[in-house]
Amino acid sequence: MGVTERRVTDMCRNGKLSGALKQGGIWYVPVDTQRPADGRVRTGAYIKADTRRKLPLPVGISDYRLASTQYYYVDKTMLIRDFLDERPMVSLFTRPRRFGKTLTMDMLRTFFEISNEDTSVYFKDKAIWRAGKRYQAYQGKYPVVYVTFKDIKCETWEETLEKLAEVIGNEYARHEVLLASDRCNAVDKAYFRRVMERLASPTELTSSFMTLTKMLHEHYQIAPIIIIDEYDTPIQQGHVRGFYDKVILFMRNLFSGGLKDNHHLSFGFLTGILRIAQESIFSGLNNLTINSILDEKYSSYFGFTSDEVRAMATYYDAGDKFQEICEWYDGYQFGETDIFNPWSVIKYFSNNHRPGAYWQSTGSNEIIGEVLSEAGADIYEHLKTILQGETFLTYIDTDVIYPEIRRRPTTVYSFLLVAGYLKVISAEPGFAGGQMCKVALPNREIAIVYKKEILDQLNDIVPPSLAVSIQEALFTGNEDALKQNLRSLLLESASVYDTIGENFYQGLVLGLCAMMDSLYTVRSNRESGEGRYDIALMPKSKMLPGILIELKSAGKGERNGLKKLAEAALSQIEEKQYETELTSQGISKIYRYGVAFHDKDVEIVMA
Repeated sequence: MGVTERRVTDMCRNGKLSGALKQGGIWYVPVDTQRPADGRVRTGAYIKADTRRKLPLPVGISDYRLASTQYYYVDKTMLIRDFLDERPMVSLFTRPRRFGKTLTMDMLRTFFEISNEDTSVYFKDKAIWRAGKRYQAYQGKYPVVYVTFKDIKCETWEETLEKLAEVIGNEYARHEVLLASDRCNAVDKAYFRRVMERLASPTELTSSFMTLTKMLHEHYQIAPIIIIDEYDTPIQQGHVRGFYDKVILFMRNLFSGGLKDNHHLSFGFLTGILRIAQESIFSGLNNLTINSILDEKYSSYFGFTSDEVRAMATYYDAGDKFQEICEWYDGYQFGETDIFNPWSVIKYFSNNHRPGAYWQSTGSNEIIGEVLSEAGADIYEHLKTILQGETFLTYIDTDVIYPEIRRRPTTVYSFLLVAGYLKVISAEPGFAGGQMCKVALPNREIAIVYKKEILDQLNDIVPPSLAVSIQEALFTGNEDALKQNLRSLLLESASVYDTIGENFYQGLVLGLCAMMDSLYTVRSNRESGEGRYDIALMPKSKMLPGILIELKSAGKGERNGLKKLAEAALSQIEEKQYETELTSQGISKIYRYGVAFHDKDVEIVMA
């Protein structure tokens, strides 16, 4: 192939090469990163990538030392350079779950933390070391307070508080050397013991970061770094389980003591999914720099870039699968950077290059279920739109807080974006600090997740057997069966307080129709003929009938006029020529339904 091992070795020793090398379509790698097949390590030599034993994939590995030495590691250490160039006092990184936040925070801890071990060995072959001595000088120079809240998913506030005390107590125990320090006073040491032994009161515990940083500063004579991973996991649990106000109050006091105007602090790092509006939890924390998925800064350090995935595919002999990986796991846009879901890419390679919706089983989606349970026709319309590969324009505010999801259901789009269920196609400045964004589904994996979530939520509202019966009646034009099953649905599932307007009924019927998306393209509120129909099912095969549905909601005291109202809805379909769009696509068989609702009663006529 024109490249000998000796020639590659010479090029390396002359300083012309570093890291992996591609020549003649073949990748060559330094053998000192992994023993070759013959077991002999030749320092400075290169061998073909396909002749060495492959490094295992880091499935679920969040320990930086382990990941960077014994597994295939995608180098994200240049985040350290970018941070040190700017040196924000407190940095918050918001990214979806399973996008490498915990591993990256552990990498920061390993780099900065004072240790009895020479931790520079974990960075000497990484990009940050090649950046120069200016950055190397920071390695191993700071005491570090490191906690992760990612596993604090409790049912009650009492259990959550107990778990917080455990996590913080364990971090105190990691710094037990402070109890023997002659630079720390007796009062602080007594407090230290209470926290470490889980004896501190809830009020005392809110001072734990402040006191620990003070003692570390006094002992090491250098202000420490605080790293808090997945800070908002207990907050989401508080919202879902009904103790939001209590957890917010605790967190506000905890963070204020450790991060706000703390002269015992060098730097602070936090990660989470939501940024949580400043007035909610970061009140008065004016030294906070927020890095969301809409920001360009640090955009390539969470998740995998195209080049990183392509290199991984080549390494694992799947270079010809790159397009498939893109279709399934690409599509996220962080700032201006194209990003792949790292968890799913790793799972793809570990499962013999078989695509699947690996991300859907990695966390709780109760917030989405909460919004869908209260969704009106507009939200179902947008969900239907993106499931069909289209886009829609919406207001995005990354300051969204959990209670607003219930008060203002349209904030679901902001939550879906920051949680990884949507991607931004384009964005323009909006009002009140937000942005007007054109959004869509990122990839095939998320399309499957959406369908599963929507179907699961509808299954909570609509018994599966009843949903199938309604679909069969629509599909076959069985007016009587459709009326009977819709009435049964309303009687079994809908509260009289829900059935108050046409939006509710349209959302319900749209959700049922969305479950037929393998056979039909579902559209609503679209112009056709001389007006705008409510719902149209456009068959994907011309062998299937087209379906038009016009909905009417009767007002108070109009129950006796349901039949006439349904007939008026059917007449509207015919008079406004709503079938124009269907017939223009060559669909000759069309079922037209006029549907009228009143509370839990329904009347249907068809033609």
